[in-house]
Amino acid sequence: MMDFLDVSKKGVKLPRFEKVPKHVAIVMDGNGRWANKRGLTRVEGHKAGEAALLDVVAGAIEAGVSELTVFAFSTENWKRSPEEVRFLMGFNKDVLRARRDQLNHWGVKIRWVGRRPKLWASVIDELETAQELTKRNKVLTLTMCVNYGSRIEIVDAVNEIALLASKRKIKPGSVTEKSFGKLLSTNPLGNVDLFIRSSGEKRISNFLLWQSAYAELVFSEVLWPDFDRKQLWASITEYSSRQRRFGGAIDSPKTKPVK
Repeated sequence: MMDFLDVSKKGVKLPRFEKVPKHVAIVMDGNGRWANKRGLTRVEGHKAGEAALLDVVAGAIEAGVSELTVFAFSTENWKRSPEEVRFLMGFNKDVLRARRDQLNHWGVKIRWVGRRPKLWASVIDELETAQELTKRNKVLTLTMCVNYGSRIEIVDAVNEIALLASKRKIKPGSVTEKSFGKLLSTNPLGNVDLFIRSSGEKRISNFLLWQSAYAELVFSEVLWPDFDRKQLWASITEYSSRQRRFGGAIDSPKTKPVK
């Protein structure tokens, strides 16, 4: 099995970054279009995306990223054809089983975020097995969002607040951004610093809406199966060049008045 952490085998060199994002989120888009351009099935496109994910994980570790969150299957993906949904369920299960030992060897901590309803029991088993195996790792936290949607995550948190209020466990007006964030299923995931979407599409697709309030957005034209650590590093370089204001402003340098 090729060790993707061995940069010499990839023939690439890690750039020097002015700053590195702590938390990177990625919408892995473009598998279907990649396959169509090659006369292949969408299933073949998804298979090709596996190597891309592994290379990006390796690149994130090398760059010093501490949290990587990927959109593996959304709550809206159930609208796809039954054949594609069946493949994606089995594919997610098989990838976890095949790669968890390798990720564990790299020091990756795997987390699953998503809803249980409709999700195959076998997929849940593999996700929970991977979580248990890697729970003490500290090199990188890889959060797999499977059967996840950000709007429903927020609605679930609101319903939890309503339940707590009905039991008089919280007082009206006492909810803060911090306390609300603790009720999200992604907790304790940090705020997103860099949000990447592959394939040229320029939208965030109901992914980490709350957590991405002040994220820097980078939209890559590269289709996901062709996305690797070099594209990740290019996105980090772009992130490094930006001034993050978090709603504030940066004063321009003062100049002497012209006489």
